[in-house]
Amino acid sequence: MSDTRTSQAGAENAQVSSHGSEADRLPLGIATLLFVRERGIVVLWVLLCVFFTFWDWPYFASVANGLLILQAAALTAVFALAVALGVISGALDLSVPGTAAMAAVIAGTILTAGGPIWAALLAGLAAGVAVGFVNGVITLTGLNPLVVTIGTLSVLTGLASVISGGYNISGLAALKFMGTARYWGVPSHVFIVAAVYLVATFFLTKTRHGVRMIATGGNPEAVRRVGINANAYKLLGFVLSGLLAALAGLMQTALVTEASPQAGPGIIFQALTAVALAGVSLAGGRGSLPKVLVGAIVLATIADGLTIKGVPPYWATVSTGVLMIGALMLDKVLTHTISERLVAIGNITVHGGAKGGRAK
Repeated sequence: MSDTRTSQAGAENAQVSSHGSEADRLPLGIATLLFVRERGIVVLWVLLCVFFTFWDWPYFASVANGLLILQAAALTAVFALAVALGVISGALDLSVPGTAAMAAVIAGTILTAGGPIWAALLAGLAAGVAVGFVNGVITLTGLNPLVVTIGTLSVLTGLASVISGGYNISGLAALKFMGTARYWGVPSHVFIVAAVYLVATFFLTKTRHGVRMIATGGNPEAVRRVGINANAYKLLGFVLSGLLAALAGLMQTALVTEASPQAGPGIIFQALTAVALAGVSLAGGRGSLPKVLVGAIVLATIADGLTIKGVPPYWATVSTGVLMIGALMLDKVLTHTISERLVAIGNITVHGGAKGGRAK
């Protein structure tokens, strides 16, 4: 299955590359499908903004509300980034909420004991790295990553409750610099999200290790054949996922100035929806991190627009589920259709060239 999927993706990429310089030779239908797959999330967000601008006039279209949307999207964006990096490398990690809770209570415990802020943050992030490493090592034994990370989620939630005594750890105002504080009128965690996405995008697209991580997610066997340690890059995917989940947990703690041992299950579904909207292949090997960020903003925009109109919040949950299913179905249909049509064009070109050769 992995070889077939990668072969199809390779054929698609090769066809797009060979015909990209001759865009006029690409049928309009294929060009449209490619545009929808690659830019559809941005178009969806623009359409939502236009719709809510008129529906929620004059409250939606304002700078203050725009900042509220960014603030609401920030946490989802970091959780989604944690999931996306894992998925792209072929390491779907569902223990993200538990990792966030563990990092939060560890940092909270250190702060309430009088420890320095830097030690609390470092310990929380280190916990995320450790969780990711353990997830990766166990998964590399051949166990299903979904089963492993669901089990880890349960373990982490229980351990977080043990550490905190089952109660929230409050009075963590020392972390407000990365939560409730504002710089130039913009919430501090918005800057954190922007910085993290810039670094992650650069790593994934401009560095050798990032490119290899993507290749490992697409076809680990092919990566092994060229002498690359595929297991190491899958492990790296888990570690990065754990690190970012821990960062998200610390940011969440900073926003509410208390650490909760409870792993909110809703956040993983929001993160997965943002990833699905971005067109990240859940099979691994394909995805755009900037589009994951836009996916998180889309979810926040919908929730904000409905809230302004007074629509009950559970409808936002309904819309999240509908968007996830719809995005997965659309991506599957688009990818299959584009691949088939490009292969058909390639066959026509080959046959045409062969005929031309015989004519000579």
